[in-house]
Amino acid sequence: MRLAELSGRSGVSTATIKFYLREGLLPPGRQVNASNAEYGEEHLRRLRLVRAMIQVGRIPVATVREVLGHVDDDSLGRSFRLGAAMWALPQVPEPDQEDEHLDSVREEVDSLLDHLGWSNALALRTVSPSYRSLVLALAAFRRLGYGENTDIVAPYARLMQQMAVLDVDFMENHPTEAERVEFAILGTVLMEPALTALHRLAQEEETARRYGLAHEPPPDAG
Repeated sequence: MRLAELSGRSGVSTATIKFYLREGLLPPGRQVNASNAEYGEEHLRRLRLVRAMIQVGRIPVATVREVLGHVDDDSLGRSFRLGAAMWALPQVPEPDQEDEHLDSVREEVDSLLDHLGWSNALALRTVSPSYRSLVLALAAFRRLGYGENTDIVAPYARLMQQMAVLDVDFMENHPTEAERVEFAILGTVLMEPALTALHRLAQEEETARRYGLAHEPPPDAG
């Protein structure tokens, strides 16, 4: 397809597509003459991925370029290719090393991962932003006076393991390695907000089921 068709099918303006091409977010098309190039389905798929990361995920162009570099790195095995791409996404800041709770929380998290049998997550803890996020969240609980809290986290971790199995099962339905990694990134950028919304809806439903609705729900603010 030519640039105009790629624009029409993707809903992305030709000017924006040209910008993505200049920034290296979209691979160049097959040059057919001095002023025209042909684009394929892989360009359409990549364009949708880039658009989702920038528009929905609010991810800076430089970060998108870094993530896509890992997606396209054939020298990495699947696990490291996925990990490198996911870790390049925006993450929580580094913890305050002056936080008196960090060491004890890290020990608790390590014990939790060991108890769950998550040996790979435990081995990658020094480089994993997800590990850091968990430590920071639990340290915040500790500062607020909630004390030991990994017992609360463990049942949720087991549910997350089931979700991870579903994630990888769905990912493996895609035919190429690049598509699998792209799907995993979309799962982070698009699915995580949906899962958060589902979690909150489920809490609302369960609360109403247990305690009832004392009055009519508030009017729609939208």
